[in-house]
Amino acid sequence: MLFVLFEHSVGYCLFEVTEFEEIGSFIPQVEQSVTDFSRFNKVVKLSAFIPFNTAADALEAINSMAEGIAPETLKVFLEAKFPRRKKNENTLGISDPKLAGNITDLLQIKCTFSGVVPEVIRGIRYHFHNFVKGLTAKTAAVAQLGLGHSYSRAKVKFNVHRVDNNIIHSIALLDQFDKDINKFSMRMREWYSYHFPELYRIIPDNYLYAKAVQFVGNRKELTEDKLEELEEIVMDSAKAQAILAAAKSSMGMDISPIDLNNILKFTHRVLGLADCRNSISQYLKNGMSSVAPNLTALLGEQVGARLISHAGSLTNLAKYPASTVQILGAEKALFRALKTRSNTPKYGILFNSTFIGRASTQNKGRISRFLANKCSIASRIDCFAEANVNIFGEKLREQVEDRLKFFETGDLPPKNIDVMKDALNELNELQEQIKEKSEKRKKRKKEKQNDSINIENEESPKKKKKKKSKIIEEA
Repeated sequence: MLFVLFEHSVGYCLFEVTEFEEIGSFIPQVEQSVTDFSRFNKVVKLSAFIPFNTAADALEAINSMAEGIAPETLKVFLEAKFPRRKKNENTLGISDPKLAGNITDLLQIKCTFSGVVPEVIRGIRYHFHNFVKGLTAKTAAVAQLGLGHSYSRAKVKFNVHRVDNNIIHSIALLDQFDKDINKFSMRMREWYSYHFPELYRIIPDNYLYAKAVQFVGNRKELTEDKLEELEEIVMDSAKAQAILAAAKSSMGMDISPIDLNNILKFTHRVLGLADCRNSISQYLKNGMSSVAPNLTALLGEQVGARLISHAGSLTNLAKYPASTVQILGAEKALFRALKTRSNTPKYGILFNSTFIGRASTQNKGRISRFLANKCSIASRIDCFAEANVNIFGEKLREQVEDRLKFFETGDLPPKNIDVMKDALNELNELQEQIKEKSEKRKKRKKEKQNDSINIENEESPKKKKKKKSKIIEEA
């Protein structure tokens, strides 16, 4: 006999499958009978059903089964309802292989998850509301939706202060802003250079160039009266003098008011994009300091955010080994090297960090390997530690600095164990200081409350005398 275990959001069900040999040999017939309940009910019958008492029990059960562990309620249910025989002729069909192995080890029940079992479970899922009395398709769907929301919330363990999705979107938006601002600035320079080509060489920075264009406008209207305001924009008196002198002797053509108006509108848009880019950069800095403070202290906010974005999340980055972190962003070069049997890449996104740029050519691979190791440690601390501090990141950064000095001078750096002990001692001291401050605040609050109570007690007899005098006067 074949029995099938079906886990639903409302409880556990045990179904008996009849005519097992016929079903096993004619699987296409099973597929046809899945959608027809009258035919499917002849093949599969409900043997036992136990509902969950509360939604918390259902959530606990689905969490344990997701890890391949049979909960206690399921063990009791199978021990009571699953018919056993001496020769173990009865078989239990389960959809999850891990759960099947766990049940076999604990209860010595012969389990299977292949063959006809997936088709039978598909049919049970399709007709489940018809098997259980008092259950409709709508209520079953509502129960599944509620349990799904509870499971996802418990799985993700949502924390407002450690949301890495905002970091992923902000770093992608920051890269897009950089591309757009560069393209628009190039177009703005080419367009305004027909009228004032000398300004391009005097002010190379795109943001200052856009501000200067918006202030100067028509170069013929630029006089010495506007020199002070131009110095405030350019932040250099020599450049302001050079702009004024170039405007008087420029070889650019004249410009019409309509063309100048469109150029000024375009520069206004470019300046708006630049300001928005700066605000998003500040937002990214604040977000990285709260989500991954140690990784930020080690690499900086932009490189750390690119690592998190490329990995998909901070949790995924924490699960990666150091060898994977080292070549994140260089996957194409890695597969090309493996295909052509050439040298594999030494670094990917980590190349943007300052450490690899400061290392010599022969030590770039070594420092990238060492830096990837420290990045892996920092990301794991940020992901799984409760204390949101950057003490470990600062210590890891000092280790990378010491390793750079070791490559140059040969001075031996301190061991990782000693550095981590120092970081733990600093963390304990910081936590003690925080506790002392919180205790002092509580004492101050209690003292204030006691003082207010004493003042009320002192004033109360005076108030009573006043009330008595008022009552006597009225009498």
